[in-house]
Amino acid sequence: MKRKTHKDFDLSQFGDDKQAAMAKMYEDTLKNFKEGSIVAGKVVEVRNNEVLVDIGYKSEGLIAGEEFRDLATLKPGDPVEVVLEQIEDDDGKIILSKTKAEQQRMWDNVLSTSEEGSVLEGEIKSRVKGGLIVDVSGVKGFLPGSQLDVVPVRNLDDYLGKRFEFKVMKIDRERRNIVLSRRDLIEQRRRDKRKGLLTDIKVGQLRSGLVKNITDFGAFIDLGGLDGLLHITDMSWGRVSHPSKVLKVGETTEVVILGIDFDKERVSLGLKQKTPNPWDNIESKFPVGSRVHGKVVNLVPYGAFVEIEEGVEGLVHVSEISWIQRVGRASDVLAIGDEVDAVVLNINRADQKISLGIRQTTANPWDLVREKYPVGSRVTGIVRNFTSYGAFVELQEGIDGMIHVSDMSWTRKVNHPSEILKKADTVDVVVLEVDPSNQRISLGLKQAQSDPWSSIADHYKVGQKVTGKVSKLASFGAFIGLEEGIDGLVHISQIGEQHVEKVRDALKVGQEVTARVVKIDPIERRIGLSIKAAALPDEEFVVQEDMLTGLKPGEDLVDLAGAFDEAFGVSQANGQVQEWRPGEKKNEKDEKSEKK
Repeated sequence: MKRKTHKDFDLSQFGDDKQAAMAKMYEDTLKNFKEGSIVAGKVVEVRNNEVLVDIGYKSEGLIAGEEFRDLATLKPGDPVEVVLEQIEDDDGKIILSKTKAEQQRMWDNVLSTSEEGSVLEGEIKSRVKGGLIVDVSGVKGFLPGSQLDVVPVRNLDDYLGKRFEFKVMKIDRERRNIVLSRRDLIEQRRRDKRKGLLTDIKVGQLRSGLVKNITDFGAFIDLGGLDGLLHITDMSWGRVSHPSKVLKVGETTEVVILGIDFDKERVSLGLKQKTPNPWDNIESKFPVGSRVHGKVVNLVPYGAFVEIEEGVEGLVHVSEISWIQRVGRASDVLAIGDEVDAVVLNINRADQKISLGIRQTTANPWDLVREKYPVGSRVTGIVRNFTSYGAFVELQEGIDGMIHVSDMSWTRKVNHPSEILKKADTVDVVVLEVDPSNQRISLGLKQAQSDPWSSIADHYKVGQKVTGKVSKLASFGAFIGLEEGIDGLVHISQIGEQHVEKVRDALKVGQEVTARVVKIDPIERRIGLSIKAAALPDEEFVVQEDMLTGLKPGEDLVDLAGAFDEAFGVSQANGQVQEWRPGEKKNEKDEKSEKK
């Protein structure tokens, strides 16, 4: 719009001098008014929710009533500051604004008293995209959502209408924008507090703090600007399953300063250190051999931990739970929360360990087995289990004895106990040996029966003819079954008149033969037979040296007793004959098993 000058007004009614003076005065007046400037005015009239204001210009301006907070009390002559938005519009009127004048004054006031980094107080008014609008002395500032607090804020609406202090992060004078941060101000003040606390606190001090956060490994305590870590192991002298069992977020607690790292600004805290360590006088409170009562607080495969006092736990190893019961896992007989009696077996105060025994609270039944099961006594038991070298027989609950395979039969070699016994069989046995210290009882099954070899001389005589079946073949001869469990040996030299190179060429297992008894040795449990001698008439039969020695032309003497030794040690494995002498362990595995 073209600005009016003195030429646009009719001054013809005045003289030339007057006209020139008035024109100059008018031009000077216009120079004092600039669009966008704040000017002083006076209320001329209040009408129809409008206010007529005179700013000393050639015409007055109208301002909407809503720009005045006290419109009802406004009266002509009241001073008012306004912004001259436009000197003249199309109708020749000036455009004024009281609100913009106030905003300008407030903005100028903020700029004059504040700069980037300074602190202002304001009220959070509303939410906008990405953050909040804050009213700072009438000026709108922007607070990004990430700058509201030091912790993530889930709901920004919770902060509407609240007043806080903010740090000025950025001022854009041209756009009249202010960016604020509450987070930076909090962090700065916390840093200042941290530095102050680090110079004030000392190891061993008691400090009150607020539980700020709880994790699986401990709790963070706010000491008033400085967070300290209270580790789970420093919460109690006893067992703590989780920090939340001891503390709650938001509660106040008193802690002990345990350590300070000034470089990393870290503080370690303790709660249990407020009370004496129960392990300090543990030997006097729980001497070895004393009886204690406690509660099972933890179970592991190898034992159970029993709390006998707050902060004091002892371990009951699985081997110390029962005298007689074979406990594989502690959880098989105990449960968390069980109350038990135990005896203190050992104390290691340096490592804070106590060994306990539950079985020691009762008498050891093995201390009485020698009296209850004397050697030579006859007892009855139940076959409970097998090993490769014998059978375990339960004599009473928790007391087992073992029958070795060599003590199962008088007449036969037993390779495995299942050849003679079955599990759950009730058997009569004789006690052979008692070893309470190693918790062993040796039993004999054959000793509970009569020995057929004790009366063998009543059944068989040297020179007597006998009939039997070939039960086993060996390289040196054949065994002939005479009766149940009684075999005689026919040496290879006594099979026939003709020289026999291989036994299997002359005899077969199951073949019935007639032989003559040439030797009886009840002590060594041996009967020597000769098929060749059976062909002789009774009156001609005489025991010859070769019958006893196994003499063959061109060979050394072979002791018949040695042949028996070898024969009685023969066992079949994988279809091959293997030699094994009585009294020797079959292999290293059997030896280890027997020791076990």
